[in-house]
Amino acid sequence: MMLRGLTRFSSRAVILLASSHQHTSRARRIMSSTRSYADAVDHLNSLQSNAATLDAVRASGGRLTQFAIPEMLEYLGRIGYTPDELNALNVIHITGTKGKGSTCAFADSVLRHVKPEWKVGLYTSPHLVAVRERIRINGSPISEEDFARFFFEVWDRLDKNDVRANPITPSKPMYFRFVTLVAFHAFLSFKVDATILEVGVGGAYDSTNIVPRPVVTGVSALGIDHIGVLGKTIPEIAWQKAGIYKPNVPALTVEQPEEGMKVLEQRAAELKTSSFEVVHPIPALSTIQLGLSGAHQYQNAALAVRLAQKFLSVHANIPPPPADELPETYVKALEAARWPGRCQTVQDPAHAGTTWFLDGAHTLESLDCCVRWFVSPTATLRTSLAGQPRRVLIFNCTAGRTGASFLGAMLDGIEKLLKEHGKDGESKETFFDQVAFCTNVTYASGNYKGDLTSKNVHEHDIAALTTQNELADAWRTLLPSFPAECLHVLPSVEHAVNAARQGPGPVDVLVAGSLHLVGGVIEVADLKDVAL
Repeated sequence: MMLRGLTRFSSRAVILLASSHQHTSRARRIMSSTRSYADAVDHLNSLQSNAATLDAVRASGGRLTQFAIPEMLEYLGRIGYTPDELNALNVIHITGTKGKGSTCAFADSVLRHVKPEWKVGLYTSPHLVAVRERIRINGSPISEEDFARFFFEVWDRLDKNDVRANPITPSKPMYFRFVTLVAFHAFLSFKVDATILEVGVGGAYDSTNIVPRPVVTGVSALGIDHIGVLGKTIPEIAWQKAGIYKPNVPALTVEQPEEGMKVLEQRAAELKTSSFEVVHPIPALSTIQLGLSGAHQYQNAALAVRLAQKFLSVHANIPPPPADELPETYVKALEAARWPGRCQTVQDPAHAGTTWFLDGAHTLESLDCCVRWFVSPTATLRTSLAGQPRRVLIFNCTAGRTGASFLGAMLDGIEKLLKEHGKDGESKETFFDQVAFCTNVTYASGNYKGDLTSKNVHEHDIAALTTQNELADAWRTLLPSFPAECLHVLPSVEHAVNAARQGPGPVDVLVAGSLHLVGGVIEVADLKDVAL
């Protein structure tokens, strides 16, 4: 037993000591004399885990998760807060494989419409263009000045209070944990009336899961997501997600696969939640044009409505309306909800005839929703007096060789939907006129926008376009007749945007596979004013 324990500790020690050394070295190289937003972003990027560290974490088989919550609680204490103080944030805590971000956006809109006098905080991830998008007050990202101020207050407190229970724990947490601390600090400083808190990954061991008593918790649709790289099954993923359930707190979920639902229900009982509720479709929703596109959003909207009603009944003494009714305030809120980069259609303000279809779908389930949205009469199958626009696909993913399964599923979905919509003259072979597989590097110069800097891919893989060439090979295998001159492997987002804009007539550009990619396109194509 002792030997096994020492082996576990040793593997963790090697990873954390390496990570700590890397982060300390990077931080020492940041020698800015000012404390601007750009400085905060530079400091934050020094806390990113590089590809080698992530490989080591994956090789550990996930054993490091057992240390996640104790370490996060220690970081919280070092910046001057106790867990109980987080209860003042009045949290709606939401997790899931797909739809959790959209559910958060709907819930945020409902609370702001029902209680316009409130100050509502929203914490989500990842961001599209600027990291401050992750921390919102009343629907808007906090300012650059506020982000920098809160960021450096957390940074300085960690420097000042550097006594650690375990000396191998890094002096500062990694990227996502640090931003979570900044969000908690910002929301407490702003004295928000309510907080919608989106889980990063998983649930039980996620850094957001240190609020002892949220007001209500919810789980959106389950499936294989990031945790899937560790070989988790649906029941195991359900166990992780249900880890946000808390004693004497209402626990909600949408309808789930049977094997996942059983685990959620069991976990709710184990964790002694005050209730366990399965959210069913709300008939009144079917007549509403939701602010977020896609048929799958009606399930997310239903969960958001029930979470908001439960929250308002507990926290504001507003009794919920009858189950089959939807007050006009809720209708307006759901119509007004916005969530950039998810099934989003944007007209290019500088290039007439160019329409961007942006969806950061990066799992098989979310890509299926993306294809159903894009290959529809309301999207690229719309009729046009000018004829059918050219179609371009810009795609990237971080799934390595499993990208082939993503592309295969997309193409099969396209073929099925073309038949369903009576487009007998089209096929998956000819659906796209151009296809570009690019890296997430922002600019053709090889540089990243500061907020979009990513260190989680090996530099040699980026230089060799390893993933992009694998995707192109998969495309050629799936569609041997696709013209070689129409298939592009490109080193940056800027290259891909420029390629999409070349050619005659109008063009529909689908950008998918990565929210990081979508953010890069919004930045490079200068779509910020119309997309965000």
